[in-house]
Amino acid sequence: MKTSTATPADIDKKWIIIDAEGVVLGRLASIVATRLRGKHKPSFTPHMDCGDNVIVINADKIQMTGKKREENFYWHTGHPGGIKERTKAQILEGAHPERIVMRAVKRMLPGNRLSRKIMTNLRVYAGAEHPHEAQSPEVLDVKSMNKKNTRSA
Repeated sequence: MKTSTATPADIDKKWIIIDAEGVVLGRLASIVATRLRGKHKPSFTPHMDCGDNVIVINADKIQMTGKKREENFYWHTGHPGGIKERTKAQILEGAHPERIVMRAVKRMLPGNRLSRKIMTNLRVYAGAEHPHEAQSPEVLDVKSMNKKNTRSA
């Protein structure tokens, strides 16, 4: 049996839209990272960008388990001594709630040049409106994926 490697001509990128309303942040981020990386495809090649373009809508309505919304602090300006603490609740209620989803997905990708390229295929919007109707994205139902995988008590 011969192992095949995908070339740029072999890669078929789709557009996928995911509604984040009521979905737990970590589960959403792991599904989005898998789709961005292309690991769900049989033609996955680790050194190529063979994933799909992902649109996440309703990022301001994501769920978090436990007390993560009030107890997790993070924020940094990038300059020395530039720590500004904000809770996830403050960021979600502020001007840029999509940054929480972007950061969670980025941290689930490997830390290399390819992951920075892959992150350009992710678009996150706080509301239900997005400007990508021309690409005719397919809807991925994340809520039913979570219900299949969870155990019943």
